[in-house]
Amino acid sequence: MAIVNVTPDSFSDGGERLDPAQAIDDGLRFVAEGADIVDVGGESTRPGSRPTSPDEELRRILPVVEGLARHKVLVSIDTRRASVARAALDAGARIVNDVAALRDDEAMLPLVASRGADVVLMHRRGLPENTFAGPAYANVVEEVRRFLHERAALCEAAGVRREQIALDPGIGFGKSVAQELELIAGAGRLGDTGYPVLIGCSRKSFIGKLTGIERPADRDPASAWLSVEAVRRGAAIVRVHNVVATRQALAVSAAMG
Repeated sequence: MAIVNVTPDSFSDGGERLDPAQAIDDGLRFVAEGADIVDVGGESTRPGSRPTSPDEELRRILPVVEGLARHKVLVSIDTRRASVARAALDAGARIVNDVAALRDDEAMLPLVASRGADVVLMHRRGLPENTFAGPAYANVVEEVRRFLHERAALCEAAGVRREQIALDPGIGFGKSVAQELELIAGAGRLGDTGYPVLIGCSRKSFIGKLTGIERPADRDPASAWLSVEAVRRGAAIVRVHNVVATRQALAVSAAMG
């Protein structure tokens, strides 16, 4: 899953794709480089970010979703809002990737169920502006697993098919460095009842804390290595900024067995 943020304030690529044509070109390039899904987001959910209005979020994402869908790209819309998800699905998106696991907007679950969309449910404590508050867990893998499976069960009860649901432990959202690593290592446990697990660790701040690398784009080698480890530990999807580096790392890992 390649990341295409059309925001001025995302932690790594904010401001790079404010022109929809640039965002579409980058999305198509990512597909040519080997991405299976392009995840389009119009609101930054980095820790400390402030909410974007629904109208502004729609203004940012709709031309990009429409442009990519015209080229038969499998598009995911990264949003917490049903109004934005609905418009994106109308424009050709097929996956709803919700950092709130369909909790922030009560209309999200019935929308996903009625439209037959695939959905990514992410674990997150608090809101983006206070997501680091109180990251205390007795057993982070089990607690995150329990939350995600409860959310998945609600989706299934509403009519979403099991094979349409993916689980994301929310790397970078209210966890310590040690907990981030535990969750990546525990990817197989998170999806042990058959749900595919998505790991999004690309360029995250915990990599900077481990390596001392301050500039997010310079964290791509470590990000690619962590994507390999996530897949080795049971992840089905990795969400990345650098498709080429990740594809190369995965290919070498697969060749080694």
